[in-house]
Amino acid sequence: MPSTDTATAPTARQTLPAEERHATELAFLAAHDEGPRPPGWRLTPRAVITFVCGSGGESLQLPKPHETLPDRLEIAPKFVGERALVERCVVTLAGERGLLLVGEPGTAKSMLSELLAAAVCGTSALTVQGTAGTTEDALRYGWNYALLLAQGPTPQALVDSPVLSAMRTGRVARVEEITRCLPEVQDALVSLLSDRRISVPELSGTGDAQVAAAPGFTVIATANLRDRGVSEMSAALKRRFNFETVHPIADIDAETTLVRRQATAAVERAGAAFAVDDAVLDVLVTVFRDLRAGRSAEGWDVERPGTVLSTAEAVQVATSLGVATAYLPGGDVLDLVPGHLLGVVRKDDPADHARLLGYWDGPVRRRAEDGSPTWRRLWDLRENLR
Repeated sequence: MPSTDTATAPTARQTLPAEERHATELAFLAAHDEGPRPPGWRLTPRAVITFVCGSGGESLQLPKPHETLPDRLEIAPKFVGERALVERCVVTLAGERGLLLVGEPGTAKSMLSELLAAAVCGTSALTVQGTAGTTEDALRYGWNYALLLAQGPTPQALVDSPVLSAMRTGRVARVEEITRCLPEVQDALVSLLSDRRISVPELSGTGDAQVAAAPGFTVIATANLRDRGVSEMSAALKRRFNFETVHPIADIDAETTLVRRQATAAVERAGAAFAVDDAVLDVLVTVFRDLRAGRSAEGWDVERPGTVLSTAEAVQVATSLGVATAYLPGGDVLDLVPGHLLGVVRKDDPADHARLLGYWDGPVRRRAEDGSPTWRRLWDLRENLR
């Protein structure tokens, strides 16, 4: 009979950070490219780009045998986007300048930030999640109040923020959704990125009154274009960052492949095999791209919903279809597509329901009339959008 004692059982994790998920590739690239590296970097800039973008289907070979690594390894692409964008990001980080990734929601800004941090310094964990409730302590430091009351302000009572930890160790700090932080919290980054040190007035008169950034320290921040008005960044803070825009995936085949790969992984984590037909995935990605662009692949005008129909949302719908197919079998999985699309589209603006119906009356109907059986079935399901 299996043990029910959970105290000693290993804790399973739904997801692993990039540095653990791709540990073999990172170790391989560190041994493969022994060229010069910026201070504090685990990999060369060229190897960081290869880690993020992949080796182009080529198996790389180590210059000399390694005890624990394979002699040859193909590096899988992890970010679907312009290689030139990744190259600019790496150059920015190598120059120890702040990097700000902006774009529509769901364009993999956070994933790119995580991959870059893992490749550059070996950890993506030094992260601050920006919200309206984020305080300045999250970017600077706090206190262990039990020790503070017992000893007064001492270095032992100081609690480093992720940013301060990154400064001490010369690593990359990540600030997610920076424009969701209040302006006074954002401004705490201005002096950090300019002076590269944090003052601790409570420790004045001691050697710990200032913490200087070690070589290699920098910040990667992300911001959604649609959230820029939440807490607009000051001009002073903007000047401390290089801005890079992450665009939606341009190629439909690349987007479909990504949706399939990520949905497959998500369904497998749910304990099942991904069994959604390729034709259904093609329809799903096509609908998302048409509504996102406001124009179909054939050139027909489409009224864009107010909701962002991102690749990440497409992955979530594909995952839901995969889970339903695995655990609630019966019927055609295509029958579930309109309901899931309606759930995505109606998040923000009730008028988006009418826009989705308009899409059905336009491109979906015209493709059905052109003889496509899949789109014909989708047109027949219009009543499911009521």
